[in-house]
Amino acid sequence: MLSTVVAAVALPNASAAPTLLSQGKPTTASSAENAGTSASAATDGNTGTRWASAFSDPQWIQVDLGATATLSQVVLNWEAASGKAFQIQVSDNASTWTSIYNTTTGTGGVQTLNVSGSGRYVRMYGTQRNTAYGYSLWEFQIFGEFGPSGTCGPVNRAISRPVTASSTENAGTPASAAVDGDPGTRWSSAASDPQWISVDLGASYQICRVVLRWEAAYARAFQIQTSGDNTSWANIYSTTTGTGGVQTVDVTGSGRYVRVYATARATQWGDSLWEFEVYTTQSGTSNPPSSSPPTSNPPVEPTDPKNPNFGPNVFVFDPSQAAAAQSRLNQIFTAQETNQFGTNRYAVLYKPGTYTQDVNLGFYTTVHGLGLSPDDVNLNGHVRVEATWFDGNATQNFWRGAENLAVTLPGTGNGIQVERWAVAQAVPYRRMHLKGANNQIQLWNGGDGWASGGLMADTKVDGQVVSGSQQQWYSRNSEFGSWAGSVWNMVFQGVTGAPPANFPNPSHTVIGTTPISREKPFLYIDGTGTYRVFVPALQTNSSGTSWYNKTPQGQSISLDQFYVVRPGATAAQMNAALAAGRHLLVTPGVYHLNQTLQVNNPNTVILGLGLATLIPDNGITAIKVADVDGVKLAGVLIDAGTVNSPTLVEVGPPGSAANHAANPTSLHDVFFRVGGYIAGKATVSLQINSNNVLGDHMWIWRADHGNAGTVGWTVNPGDVGMVVNGNNVLMEGLFVEHYQKYQVVWNGNGGRTYFFQNEMPYDPPNQAAWMNGSTRGYAAYKVADSVTTHEAWGLGSYCYFNVNPAVVGERSFEVPVKPGIQFRNMVSVSLGGVGTINRVINNTGGPANTANQIQYVVSGP
Repeated sequence: MLSTVVAAVALPNASAAPTLLSQGKPTTASSAENAGTSASAATDGNTGTRWASAFSDPQWIQVDLGATATLSQVVLNWEAASGKAFQIQVSDNASTWTSIYNTTTGTGGVQTLNVSGSGRYVRMYGTQRNTAYGYSLWEFQIFGEFGPSGTCGPVNRAISRPVTASSTENAGTPASAAVDGDPGTRWSSAASDPQWISVDLGASYQICRVVLRWEAAYARAFQIQTSGDNTSWANIYSTTTGTGGVQTVDVTGSGRYVRVYATARATQWGDSLWEFEVYTTQSGTSNPPSSSPPTSNPPVEPTDPKNPNFGPNVFVFDPSQAAAAQSRLNQIFTAQETNQFGTNRYAVLYKPGTYTQDVNLGFYTTVHGLGLSPDDVNLNGHVRVEATWFDGNATQNFWRGAENLAVTLPGTGNGIQVERWAVAQAVPYRRMHLKGANNQIQLWNGGDGWASGGLMADTKVDGQVVSGSQQQWYSRNSEFGSWAGSVWNMVFQGVTGAPPANFPNPSHTVIGTTPISREKPFLYIDGTGTYRVFVPALQTNSSGTSWYNKTPQGQSISLDQFYVVRPGATAAQMNAALAAGRHLLVTPGVYHLNQTLQVNNPNTVILGLGLATLIPDNGITAIKVADVDGVKLAGVLIDAGTVNSPTLVEVGPPGSAANHAANPTSLHDVFFRVGGYIAGKATVSLQINSNNVLGDHMWIWRADHGNAGTVGWTVNPGDVGMVVNGNNVLMEGLFVEHYQKYQVVWNGNGGRTYFFQNEMPYDPPNQAAWMNGSTRGYAAYKVADSVTTHEAWGLGSYCYFNVNPAVVGERSFEVPVKPGIQFRNMVSVSLGGVGTINRVINNTGGPANTANQIQYVVSGP
């Protein structure tokens, strides 16, 4: 299988000077002609794939090298649609650009351009085309070298950057006057000690020189300090005999923030600077070398991509270690079978080859193949989930998963063999191949008890999927021999071998293709033994798997571009890595965050293994993503802390307006929990402000059970599970449960949801405690009255008011009645007849209650 994909993925390069820097790096463009000509095709190392733009001027294609590099050559391998007038430009921040090559007589073909310049971001900016078509490149290659050149650069990095100070003398002497490039304006402080002025360079640099242009009121004793987080500071220069005037100080250090910290004034006045200038090395990098002086915020730890340190909770095996792997699996399962709210987290990784294994998955355990194709790792045996620990009831079999493996059941070829996958929420079965046309995978415990899942995606089952007592299920972009079974809400999207659409009897919602999708990033090992992360490409109108008899499309990133987060890592270390342009591979563990993780760079990947868990302490937000293209957040559990957080994750700041249709941010297997492990509190779990965000399997859960003292109406409060403010947001496999107001509030236009599962809160103590004005309770899914376009398929909302069965929820779905709003295939269920949902959608359908526990509506409003 490997031989069929070499042309489509970025493979490592041989060491050379200068080096090809661009291959496999995050690549974006002003536009793409169609889904088959994305920007990443120009940096994938495959001369048979290409980027092509829209048929207009100007257009650009941009590569993020991940760190500042000194450039020596750019090679443009044009398709017939070439550029006549274009520039090669560099930038340190993807905002301010400097041209290092310019032509108005571009010839097309293969253009080899010798250049001189440095930057982290490199782009071709085309202003005139040679043809009536767009700009089209087979390959955009950038050559140069990373690392400091030893030369202090001429650019003042402090100019017009954000700046703060301990004080100002008056409104006419603000801190900003010291970085405005104007020698006639100045900052001056109050007339006391100590005082400071600090500038944010926007990214971490190697600092080589600081120039202080003092006014007459200068500091006699001061330090120059650097920081990666604006909290922990390291001295890179200190004096007690400052002379005033113009002081040029050569320094060695690194950081994003630079400040002058003055402890003794030379005059009776404050400290006053006409200009505060900061200079960096020519190829100042956001990943400082180990020779930098020790600081309290050390350089980002490098990752050896051939021998990475995955920490204590990741176990990697090759085929010669099958017995050791089985022993480790047995040990983990014994510890984790019933450990529903514990702190242990594990991931088991299999290198390519064949093994005999019985993989029985308990809580917080994930198992992964390390091949580029699932068929690269074949397990003769089982990858299973059982519910024997809970007397056959699988409705609490949460938080585990299997990815990127082929499984051949014992006895395959001798009648029907059965795989058991008796699961509830947050248990993805992804990128799997269950072999054997006569075999079955059963989604419940086989006749004794309920199950409440679940997801299959990018998966091939040669035989039959049997859903049994599964209450609901979402299958996307998969290939089944056949399917049997239905309870309340089975949704099939882009699935070959799906049953006929026949909602509600049986309750099969079948959608032929998936309009927009991106599969989850995954870890693998290439033919050289290098660990890499494959980021699948965006797909449109797709069906079937992304891999079976297909060439994988996407980007391959060496693990040396990742910071490997291990137990004990701090939020400051994670943020330093993110600021340096690194991705995060978060290994299994529970990580308390004392600062928000800030994801500001486009195309950043945060990939968790083993249900890696992030807990925001002291009421902060765990993760904030800037309004940028292409961030991928995958495989993590966000667990609310005991001090209320206004949000747990924010995608885009409020007011985000950029169009990300060509390269959306996506969330894959991202799970949220409020209560259960600790008495967590969060007003909103997930807030999406950016446009075009893609959700790929999320369970957003306010706990209805858990450790003692962690669950109750006033113990683990949570208002809303998800708020969507962005436009054209798409959810595929959305599970939201038990929040105390709306489960989902959708304020943006153009939203779409494929499969929704919900339970209303179990625990309103009485009706008065759960009122929305004069309305009894809150709908599960609320579309704001201002919205004009919204669509949803396959939605289920259930109630189980076990604290007070007299409580009533007025309706499951509350939406405006407008031509552009369409809901299809809905169900309301009173679980066991405990409580009432009065209507299904608006004032249609219902009631679901003790007498009539299930109510269907085919379309609305």
